[in-house]
Amino acid sequence: MNETGIYPLEFTPRFGYPTIALQEESLESGTGAFFAALARGENPSPEVHTGYQVGVRVVLPPFPFDDEETYDENSRNAAVVFQSESRAGIHLEDTKRVDGQWRAAGESGMPLVVTGKSETMQAAREQAYGRVEDVLIPNLYYRDDIGERWVDGDGDRLQAWGVSRPERVTAGETPNFRFA
Repeated sequence: MNETGIYPLEFTPRFGYPTIALQEESLESGTGAFFAALARGENPSPEVHTGYQVGVRVVLPPFPFDDEETYDENSRNAAVVFQSESRAGIHLEDTKRVDGQWRAAGESGMPLVVTGKSETMQAAREQAYGRVEDVLIPNLYYRDDIGERWVDGDGDRLQAWGVSRPERVTAGETPNFRFA
C-alpha cells in the first residue's frame, strides 16, 4: 500500500485467524446473534465498535516452526493460567480444559489471542498488552510492537492517502468497509 493505491499480495474470503478474534472483539451486538441471523438467511446489521481493535497472538515454542520434539519438550500441555477472573479480550485457540485447568493443546503452539479495543490505537494497544500481562504460560512469547507503526505516523499517512477514514457508524447502520 502506498500513495498510489492498494496492491494486495494475498486475499481470502473466509474468516481467518487471528482476524476472527479482532472481528469478534468489534461486535457489540454479540457474535452468537450475528451468526444465528446469518444461519437463518437474514441480512444482519450488527452493532460494531467504531474505534480500533488490536490483536496479540500469544505463542509457544517452536512457533512459527514445525518441530515436534521442541514442542513436546517446551509446550505440550503447558498450563495456561489467568491472574484475574476476567476473560475480556481472551480468545482461546489451541487450548483444552483438563481437570479444571486450562492447558495448551494441538500442535501449532498458538494457545490464544488477546485483544483490546478503544477509540484510539494507543489506548487499544495498552488494553491488549495489559490483558496479555494477565496470562501466564511457561515459555510464552508475543510481538510487542502491534500498532506502533500506526501510532508513529502510518495511521496519519493512510488517512492522508484516503485509504483509511475516521468515519463513525451509528447503531443500526451497516459499517462502511470500502477503500478509496
